[in-house]
Amino acid sequence: MNGQQVETTLYSLSVAAPAPAERRDSERLMTLYRVGSLSIGDRRELCLIKNISAGGMMVRAYCNIPTSTRLSVELKCGQPIDGSVSWVRESNIGIVFDQPVDVIDILATSLHGPRPRMPRIEVFSLVTVRDGAMTYRLKTCDISQGGLKVQGETIIAPGSDVVITLPGLEPLRGVIRWAEGGQIGLTFNRMLNLTLLVEWLQRQREAVRTLG
Repeated sequence: MNGQQVETTLYSLSVAAPAPAERRDSERLMTLYRVGSLSIGDRRELCLIKNISAGGMMVRAYCNIPTSTRLSVELKCGQPIDGSVSWVRESNIGIVFDQPVDVIDILATSLHGPRPRMPRIEVFSLVTVRDGAMTYRLKTCDISQGGLKVQGETIIAPGSDVVITLPGLEPLRGVIRWAEGGQIGLTFNRMLNLTLLVEWLQRQREAVRTLG
């Protein structure tokens, strides 16, 4: 692996609540999770949001919270979301929302400021990666303005210059940053336009809804 991977809060267009992770956080990963707060009865606790979807979220809690506990989660945008704890694994808990939320709306609300940056979004789509004369069709894992993580056993050396083509977007030039465990991390040479990326994600969400 070339360079250190950065693990950030992962957003997902899925309607399902996140399941327990199969692996623990690796010490080789730098973690930059989004901070949220949990309201449980009359007390308030900070948490780190690891994964959020339309149906729920996975957070790292700093207190004991049993399954079935009723609570509300507040993000930086200040809008509380009611739900209940569905599972507990060590310091991680899974929360199922009472009602599905609009993940893209949550993102749009939180992207205020002089230099808004889009976090990682879990999205499953086919992507074409061209490395010189070789072309590979792979599956995306997640995307941000700055890059993409894809799934595949293809071996492309870190440092390779590639051309990345996602459905509905112009080809993007990028660089392979790391390859490990059947996954490849790519960075774009130019950061994706925020509006363009949000519109592309909205189309992906509509495609998911169409497929049921």
